[in-house]
Amino acid sequence: MMNLSICGIDCDVCKFKQEGKCEGCRISASIGKCVWGGRCELHDCATEKSLSHCGKCKEFPCATLQEWASSENTERIDNLKALGETK
Repeated sequence: MMNLSICGIDCDVCKFKQEGKCEGCRISASIGKCVWGGRCELHDCATEKSLSHCGKCKEFPCATLQEWASSENTERIDNLKALGETK
């Protein structure tokens, strides 16, 4: 089973986690320490809606998630879809 971030990134294969720059968004983003600095709007959105991940949102996949997925970690939407199918 994959170790997915709130937005569907597989943390176990993420370069930032492997390089020790990120503990995973469930830890880092919740205290405002994203690897790129500042806050993660996807993490904040899911948290504000009390969702464990973006795949549970009624707007999934929203424009913001699609924008992030198109630039990097393109598999994240598929990961969330698969997660939704198993739970």
